[in-house]
Amino acid sequence: MPALPYPSYSIENLYLFPVYNSQDEYQRGTGQAAPAWDATRLPKFWFDPTAKDSTTRNVVYNSVLALDDNGKEMTDANGKIMLDVLMLTKQEASTVNIPPPFGNVPGATAPPVPCPMRPLASNEEIYYQFGGVLAVKNTDLFDNAQSGFAASDRALLQSIATKLGL
Repeated sequence: MPALPYPSYSIENLYLFPVYNSQDEYQRGTGQAAPAWDATRLPKFWFDPTAKDSTTRNVVYNSVLALDDNGKEMTDANGKIMLDVLMLTKQEASTVNIPPPFGNVPGATAPPVPCPMRPLASNEEIYYQFGGVLAVKNTDLFDNAQSGFAASDRALLQSIATKLGL
């Protein structure tokens, strides 16, 4: 799928499945009550409706955010956010595990299972917006849409400073 025709957009635009932030939101979105919280599993706020029909025991998702043991996004040597592969049993893939409201229950603060995403287009990049919020930039449009100084403005100013010996 090609990049969206916007300079920057929410990472949720890459997700293959809806994400439900609460049991109530899950019920509103699906018309069914959320399965009971299971403290032996990681929190999981999405489900794959086709997973239970898989002919294999496991389902593989080729593109998810790479997370460390604390649930923080991992970056490569260049500071770019990394993607990873996720393999789940078809039972796990086909259900959510949403903590109850005010999730003061064992396991609720564990890092959640990341939601599978479509592959990034060649002109897309995941980055941190102001405040550490993940977003996607369309690299063809992003620099031209920035208010203030764009990359070309910075390059011009650096050139002028070099010429002036600053």
